[in-house]
Amino acid sequence: MISIEVEEAAWTDALPDVEVRAEAAARAAVVAARVEGELTILLTDDATQAELNQRFRAKSGSTNVLSFPAAPQPGAKVLGDLSLAYGVCAAEAEAQGKSLGDHLSHLVVHGVLHLAGRDHMSEAEAEAMEAEERTILQALGVADPYVAERAA
Repeated sequence: MISIEVEEAAWTDALPDVEVRAEAAARAAVVAARVEGELTILLTDDATQAELNQRFRAKSGSTNVLSFPAAPQPGAKVLGDLSLAYGVCAAEAEAQGKSLGDHLSHLVVHGVLHLAGRDHMSEAEAEAMEAEERTILQALGVADPYVAERAA
């Protein structure tokens, strides 16, 4: 089950289909990563995201996406939670010449892959994770997000 919580109205103002897009990206990533479990996606504002970033990562300021893997629970299938900050995501999309919808799809896929245990701490991990993201996003009709990011 995938739950979408829109806390920041700017998300739906900018993307009336934001819940559909976020759910489609999450579902595609869950299937591709071969994981199961409940997932909640919080679409929030920069201030809330900054609070979460400080509280759980001891980092100041907002960030585009945060992933919160669920602690293993006997008998429960919970993958975890994602939160995305509207202002940061919108600014990144504009700076990288992408639509906000495509950027949202990318960040949701990226976050779900983190929940599935993928990481990008080493160059090899980053290359593998980016390749997996590209494949998932291509199936969703989203162009390679790393081309735009590297150009920006």
